[in-house]
Amino acid sequence: MKGKRRRFGAEFKEEAVRLLVTSGRPLAQVARELGIHETVLRKWKTVVETGLGGGASPGSGHFTLAEDNRGLQSELVRVKEERDILKKATVFFARESR
Repeated sequence: MKGKRRRFGAEFKEEAVRLLVTSGRPLAQVARELGIHETVLRKWKTVVETGLGGGASPGSGHFTLAEDNRGLQSELVRVKEERDILKKATVFFARESR
């Protein structure tokens, strides 16, 4: 006897694919960790990569890797600016403490 079909929201699917893409771990391992079947995660990844998130399955979102990449690029720029400011502050305070 099969159990009741589980439904996952768009946010869970997006995070699962993001984890798969960014972790560098094998798909099978990520699927096991999330408690889902490998084929389910593979399908979600394909939907995200092809941009078919609109109506592929109930609860699917419109997340694309390109959107995620843009967000990560802007965050990287911000973090680099913060790092540079901290480097300058370190040099300033090192000179002041002499």
